[in-house]
Amino acid sequence: MTLPRPVTTPRPTPIPRPHRVDLLIALSGLAVGLLLWSFGLYTTDDRVFDQRWAALVPLAVMSACEAGRRTMPRAALTVGTLAIIADQFTNGNLVTVLMFTDIVYAAVVYGPPAQARRVPYTTGLITVAVTIGFLVWWQNALALLVGVITGMVSFLPAMTGAIVRNHREAAEAARLRAEQTALLAEMDRVQAVAAERARMARELHDMVANHLSAIAIHSTAALSLDEPATTRQALTVIRENSVAGLAEMRRLIGLLRDSSGDKEPAAAPTLAGLDALVGQARANARPSGLVLVLDDGRESDAGLPAPVELAAYRIVQESLTNALKHAAPGEVRVLLGRAPDALTVEVTSPYGERPGPTAPGSGAGLVGMRERVALLDGAFEAGPVTDHEGHRRWRVRAELPVAASDEERA
Repeated sequence: MTLPRPVTTPRPTPIPRPHRVDLLIALSGLAVGLLLWSFGLYTTDDRVFDQRWAALVPLAVMSACEAGRRTMPRAALTVGTLAIIADQFTNGNLVTVLMFTDIVYAAVVYGPPAQARRVPYTTGLITVAVTIGFLVWWQNALALLVGVITGMVSFLPAMTGAIVRNHREAAEAARLRAEQTALLAEMDRVQAVAAERARMARELHDMVANHLSAIAIHSTAALSLDEPATTRQALTVIRENSVAGLAEMRRLIGLLRDSSGDKEPAAAPTLAGLDALVGQARANARPSGLVLVLDDGRESDAGLPAPVELAAYRIVQESLTNALKHAAPGEVRVLLGRAPDALTVEVTSPYGERPGPTAPGSGAGLVGMRERVALLDGAFEAGPVTDHEGHRRWRVRAELPVAASDEERA
């Protein structure tokens, strides 16, 4: 058995509460209108309803419309229009006419956008129609005066309201644009801070990881081998890498702390220092059975932008660090090649289990290299490959775009 659905009666829409300023305007207009009425100050005589009380009806209705000029602009304009028409059949009150002009103004300023666009055109057409109608009827200059008064009562307030509304909308649009600009600026700032933090993390990792990896491997070797000569050699390497790592850490911290701008920033490493980098790595890698070979196939160092040289240097540095930590004994080859539009960096090392001590890795090195190449819109790949002799090797390869120089174009 299905129970009947209860019938719900829709609640009537509550009447909006008048704005306090509008209520004050309505009461003030009603008071002034009553004062003029009590002294018998009318706008005209000899109307259809010439009773004294007849002028109070449009005045009271117009005052009620003034109370809803902001909360109910459409209804206030409709009822106010009927009231001003009815006022023409009485002796009339000047306050009734003035309150109607304010209602027309408020209908454009506070009304819906469609009404705000329609009211000026409507009042303009009414003004023209009234002028032409009275010209045809009276055929004298008094009709023009009636048209001017009609325009001042209806068309002029509507145009004033349209101007005010346009200025308010323009100000609101400007405020929204300012908020959007501030939001975009904040987003840019956050992205810039994040990018700077990532750049600092890459620089710190690339500068220190090589030295710390050498320290970890040689200290492990010194602890595992009970040979005085090997221990002394390992401690010497540890001291050299510790001093170099501390120097680079101090330089980076100095750059971060120095905000005066008086000192020139330290020069970024370039490919000119690649021989020294490989030489230092060769000394650190010798106890692990690694042989480092640098094969620089570039004809000259000209035409390379500083960001490309820095990225290439750091990629080689990090690749040598990874080889020192993980590569099996054998040859580690660093290959540089220069094409008209790109610089190729390739580092290969033996891939397999290595005897002896190893250093742990976090994978941040590959991430940093990939990020460096991505910032230059280059190509990066890293992983195991098989060479022409069938040996498994780990290869890191990066192609960094380079704009060709004028000499190379020629």
